[in-house]
Amino acid sequence: MSQHQRMSAGTGVHAEPLYTLPEILQQPLLWPVTLETVGAASQRMRLDEKLKGARVLLTGAGTSAYAASAVASAWTQASAVPTTDLLVDAERYLTGIDAVISLARSGNSPESAAVVEHVRALRPDIQQFAIVCDEDGALSRSSLDGLIVLDPRTNDQSLVMTSAFSNLVVAGMVLAGLALGQEENVAAVVHESSARTATLLPEIDDACRRAAARIRDRIVVLSSSPLLGWQREAGLKTLEMTAGRFPLVSETYLGLRHGPMSFVTPETLVLCLLSSDQVRRSYEADLIRELRAKRIGYLVGIAEPETSEDLFDQLIPAVAPNTDDALRTPFEILGPQLLGYYLSLRIGLNPDNPSPDGVINRVVSGVRIYPQGALETQEDK
Repeated sequence: MSQHQRMSAGTGVHAEPLYTLPEILQQPLLWPVTLETVGAASQRMRLDEKLKGARVLLTGAGTSAYAASAVASAWTQASAVPTTDLLVDAERYLTGIDAVISLARSGNSPESAAVVEHVRALRPDIQQFAIVCDEDGALSRSSLDGLIVLDPRTNDQSLVMTSAFSNLVVAGMVLAGLALGQEENVAAVVHESSARTATLLPEIDDACRRAAARIRDRIVVLSSSPLLGWQREAGLKTLEMTAGRFPLVSETYLGLRHGPMSFVTPETLVLCLLSSDQVRRSYEADLIRELRAKRIGYLVGIAEPETSEDLFDQLIPAVAPNTDDALRTPFEILGPQLLGYYLSLRIGLNPDNPSPDGVINRVVSGVRIYPQGALETQEDK
């Protein structure tokens, strides 16, 4: 790294971005690696036996919580709850649970290891596993029953999680496939999506660059319910990389009519991920036509031209348009990541560190962990 690059990497607003774009672009190369890594670890720990038929709770904080939500969509008998909720209300979420799987990039957020110890104290019978991108983090050193460490390249150096997010989702999907006896189907989706993404990346990149140049005031992100993890992460990437400069709403297509449509102006960029399911797509198309009839929103679709029916003002190629929606999140997230990246550059921020004043950081800090019974003890006094 040159002296200029070292200086730029630490100066914030006018710094030269070093990490974010390469970390976005490397993802299709890493998904098959994650598939192999998780498969080998699962065989070593016999996770197919331990997780088969188990009622699983997936958890993580921030982007990792959205990864957990995406995995739960593909996993029968699994649910997801953020560590930020699980830490303070564990009894509510642990009823009937056989296993907890924590997802994390570094695992150094205060809640990550605290949740493991909290669950262990409340329910020592629950099996606890973690999937991490950093084997040296606090979560990796906690009292787990099993740990899966992904390729070090997934441990994004940028403040924003990109490779970490999609690979954590892929890793969780592989475990879901093992537990449900669908490992071959998941493996095929990973390999096909990896190859297709690599082919489409130049076109996706160009479309996202043009869409970012078109954004004027605010953004809406739409998906149907199996893709809520994608939807929330897509919105978060733009918020993080632009330091919240653009107001943003993430909603379902049907939910938008029930109040949030008041947020949409003629200049609002509306990012729409079209479902692979024909019935869902029919509802989605109706909402998009309604926006067009009301002349509100600049409509950008993540879809194939033959299924978009001239619905959109601009298209971003869909990577897995014919794949079950529950498996699409890690592959369709590249578009929103690139959109946030180019929008960050456009307004003069460094996507590697879009919060130079330290409002947000790569690893969350400042969370005080209270021992169980602490509040009752204080009240008794």
